[in-house]
Amino acid sequence: MTLFPAIDLKDGKAVRLSKGLMESAKVYNESPVAQVKIFEEMGAEWVHLVDLNGAFAGEPVNHDEIKKIRANCNVKLELGGGIRDEETIKRYLELGIDRVILGSIAVKDPQFVRDMAAKYPVVVGIDAIDGYVAVEGWGEVSEMKATDLAKAFAEAGVEAIICTDVGRDGMLTGININFTLEIARASGVPTIASGGLKDRSDIDALLATGEIAGVIVGKAYYEGTLDLEKALKEVQ
Repeated sequence: MTLFPAIDLKDGKAVRLSKGLMESAKVYNESPVAQVKIFEEMGAEWVHLVDLNGAFAGEPVNHDEIKKIRANCNVKLELGGGIRDEETIKRYLELGIDRVILGSIAVKDPQFVRDMAAKYPVVVGIDAIDGYVAVEGWGEVSEMKATDLAKAFAEAGVEAIICTDVGRDGMLTGININFTLEIARASGVPTIASGGLKDRSDIDALLATGEIAGVIVGKAYYEGTLDLEKALKEVQ
C-alpha cells in the first residue's frame, strides 16, 4: 500500500483544511517546496498536491509554485484542483507532473474523463458528503451517489480513484473504511482512501482489508499523530 503525503496549496503556501472549508485553512509551511523535500527525504514515493485556489476557481491558480516544486524535487507528483480541460492536463504533464486528478469534471462530463484516461495518466477524485458526490471545491453537493460515479469508471482506464469522505477530512476522526471499500468494489479500480486518517491504526485497518491501494496522509502528519517516516519505512 502506498502512503501519499499531502500538500494543499493556498496562496502559494502549504496548508490543510478541515472539512474542505477554505476559511479553516491552517498554514503548515510557508514553502511548499521545502515541505515536499521533507517528504522526499522521509522516503515518500509520491506526494499528493491540490491547488485549493484552483479547485474553487475552476482553473489553475498556484501554477508557479507547482512549477517550483517539480523543478526542485524528485518524488512522483499527482496533482488536482481546477483541472477541467485537456490543455491544462497537457500543460501539467509537460511540466513534469506524473499524473493528474480529475474531480468535478468527472461528475459533469464522465466521457471527457474516459477520453483523457485513454491518452494520459489520469486519476479520478471522488469526494463525497453523506455518500453523495461533492463538486466545485466541495462547495456543492450533486445528486449522484459516489458509488454510482465509481461504477462509471470501472473500465475507463483510469490509474486510480481517490475517494474522500469530506466530513472527515482534516478532522483526525479515522478513515471511513466501509466507504472506501464500497468505491473499490464498485469500480474495480485501485482505490486510495482519503479523509480523516488519524494514526497508524487506520493504516493497519486499511492494510487488513487487502483491497485498498493507498491512503492520503495530511493532518495526521502535520499535527504529529502519525510518525510518517516510520510508517513509510514499514508499509511501503
